[in-house]
Amino acid sequence: MAKRFIQLADVSEILDISSAQAYALVRSGELPAIKVGGRGQWRVEATELENYIQRMYAETKTFVAAHPFGQTGDAAEDAEPVD
Repeated sequence: MAKRFIQLADVSEILDISSAQAYALVRSGELPAIKVGGRGQWRVEATELENYIQRMYAETKTFVAAHPFGQTGDAAEDAEPVD
C-alpha cells in the first residue's frame, strides 16, 4: 500500500531539489502540506505532490510555447544539433 503522506526529505528527493527548496515550496503555499505531531513536522499528501508536478508540466509547456527556442534570430543557426 502506498503512503498517503510524504516527508519533506522524500519530496526533495523525488523532485531532485534541496530540502530548503522543498520547505520553501511548502511555506509559500505552492505545494500544499500539513503540519503534524507535537513538533509540527511537515507532510505532503502524495496526491498533492502529483498535482504539483502536473501543474509544473503545464506551466513549463506554456512557457516553452511562449518562448520557442531557435524560432528567430541567429542563435538557431549557431546551435549544435541535439541527439
